[in-house]
Amino acid sequence: MSPPTLTQSLLAGSLAGTSVDLLFFPLDTLKTRLQSRQGFWRAGGLGGIYRGVGSVVVGSAPGAAAFFVMYEQMKHLLLPLLPGEQSAPARHLLAASTGEICACLVRVPTEVVKSAAQTGAYAVSAAAGVERSGTGSGTGSGTGVIGKGKVGSWESARRLWGTEGLRGFYKGFGTTVAREIPFTSIQFPLYEQLKSLFFRYSGRKAYSGEAAICGSVAGGVAAAITTPLDVAKTRVMLEMRTGGKGKSIYGRLLQIRAEEGVRALFAGVLPRTVWISCGGAVFLGVYEWAIAIQLP
Repeated sequence: MSPPTLTQSLLAGSLAGTSVDLLFFPLDTLKTRLQSRQGFWRAGGLGGIYRGVGSVVVGSAPGAAAFFVMYEQMKHLLLPLLPGEQSAPARHLLAASTGEICACLVRVPTEVVKSAAQTGAYAVSAAAGVERSGTGSGTGSGTGVIGKGKVGSWESARRLWGTEGLRGFYKGFGTTVAREIPFTSIQFPLYEQLKSLFFRYSGRKAYSGEAAICGSVAGGVAAAITTPLDVAKTRVMLEMRTGGKGKSIYGRLLQIRAEEGVRALFAGVLPRTVWISCGGAVFLGVYEWAIAIQLP
């Protein structure tokens, strides 16, 4: 079967990305605050759960579109090099990894802004009107007004640009890629395998609703397994501010384990798994539906 056209992948991916991000943004906010070193309540608690949604609206459509365009094209291009059903997991792994790298070029800046807005990392001191960046360098240290100022996406982006410039928007890029590639290496081969099993036993291609169930299972499994990588990525986004020294993802994982214990590596695992499991159903279900209706 020929892959979807470039236009189909663009439109279907954009629709899928926007749908899932807007629907499940509150769960993502709660997960991010649970993983914040300052703690859930100091990072904002249950308030302002849609704070930072503006950056998601800007980044979700092009990010998802970039992923699916590359994913579909790479699956097709890799077929002569890795033919047959036995090579299918490798094809899907390589295609998904390539797609994620392209998507991260768009997604990382919006994630940086989103995390800052969700946790108040660039909040304004009400008394002095002074901007202070939450460094996450210690618990109870008072470095930053966390969760106090109601700073949205656009203001967070402006302050980030003012303090760190373009480089600030890509802090954590390597860590994000290091998290996303293992995630997609689990999610998409599993998703495609589940669809193949459905075809084998039913004799037909999965409809969008059935593909959504496959996406939910694949997303939930991948989310639970890669939670420690997500915790490390979130710490990079929240802690690496001006002058911060980057760590390898392995080094940051060791640091969290040594200072806070293994339990901290799985902070937010439940909302992350629920969010991505439900999100996987919407994301892949909407994508398959949009492809099935033969968008131009």
